[in-house]
Amino acid sequence: MATNFTEIIKNQSVLSNKQKINIIIQLSIPTILSQISSILMQYIDAAMVGHLGPDASASIGIVSTSSWLLSGLCSAMATSFAVQVAQLIGASQYEKARRTFKTALITSLIFSCILLIIGVLVNQSLLTWLGADPAIFDNASAYFLVFTLSLPILQLNSLCSSMLQCSGNMKIPSLLNASMCGLDVIYNLIFIHYFGVVGAAIGTALAQLTVCFINLWYTTCHSSLLKFQNHEKFYLEKETLKNAFQIGTPLAFEHIAICGAMVMSTKIIAPLGTIAIAAHSFAITAESLCYMPGYGLEAAATTLVGQCMGAQRKELAKSFSNLTVAFGAIIMGIIAIVMFVISPFVFQILTPDVQTQQLATEVLRIELFAEPLYGVSIVASGALRGAGDTLIPSLLNLLSIWGVRLSLSVLFVQTMGLHGVWLAMCIELCVRGLLLLYRQQRGQWLEKSL
Repeated sequence: MATNFTEIIKNQSVLSNKQKINIIIQLSIPTILSQISSILMQYIDAAMVGHLGPDASASIGIVSTSSWLLSGLCSAMATSFAVQVAQLIGASQYEKARRTFKTALITSLIFSCILLIIGVLVNQSLLTWLGADPAIFDNASAYFLVFTLSLPILQLNSLCSSMLQCSGNMKIPSLLNASMCGLDVIYNLIFIHYFGVVGAAIGTALAQLTVCFINLWYTTCHSSLLKFQNHEKFYLEKETLKNAFQIGTPLAFEHIAICGAMVMSTKIIAPLGTIAIAAHSFAITAESLCYMPGYGLEAAATTLVGQCMGAQRKELAKSFSNLTVAFGAIIMGIIAIVMFVISPFVFQILTPDVQTQQLATEVLRIELFAEPLYGVSIVASGALRGAGDTLIPSLLNLLSIWGVRLSLSVLFVQTMGLHGVWLAMCIELCVRGLLLLYRQQRGQWLEKSL
């Protein structure tokens, strides 16, 4: 598949809309299926922990945004090199693509180890700052510590998956992610039984470690475009590191801004009590089922736009970006309608606590109205990223989430409680979608070059 669509992009002068749609579907479906399995893993994790009681769910919920911040930074590092690889493959510079991958391995490991050290150092003070209830402090601290120690493994998985996806190989990362979800369930059944909340973190870390070995082996030894060649010399290239910095820095600040805002949201929600924290955490888990197609299409958009830009086919890049953005809005809108109907049943599976079920259903239904534009923001970001355009989109995200979501959350929570926080989220996601759609449609990103 990788070779087929890569050769089509480089050699076929005109592509019909049917051909474009077929390529998008073939690239998106494996990643979407992977997202489904990943979401199912989150549901199973949440359900397993949820049956330990609201305090157990709140223990994970209070640190979830901080965990996303660190994993998001790992993702930004992976993307900063994967985009370069996509464009190099599009330009048929395969040896340089492999050198870029090698550089990424070294740089990413160093980066993730630095994050590990920071996470360990701030563990206790972070929970104090977030205002964690003393009843959940120990469990939350232990969960976050295990997660932090697994960051180098998470980084390697993210990097190898991103590299394979940007080379056009969506199937292997998807299969490995699905396998990781299955392993996570098995490990959780064992470790949650013996260690409670922290067992969920241990199970996930071991599942990631198992898959990491396979992922790394396949990418370096078996990938048709990325596997290491004995005769090829390796050396760090200043240009590669410079490009990675230019692409990755805005993405890193974007993740810091978004997750930092989520941490602030957690701090805003914390005084509302354990039920509110648990409901908020469960609602986020349930909502993730709605945006999984968006992230599948985002990966396809990044790959297609990156390879088109590398092949100097800018009009084709714009066409692929338009189609993927439209698909993202339509599919996420349809899933939001379904989730609106089934959300009470979803929360009955995730937690036995009736108060938590009711509150989670109410707040999630508020946010579901924003899903189509949320889909636009996700896929448009992926398309722009494929061209190396990360600075302006990151600034737009920063403006939206800090200028709209947080300010409205502080205003609405006073009178509406958790409902107000989710109303602010709904409004902000709509604003974000419109801002990124405007950026994508203007087409200035087509002039970007690495």
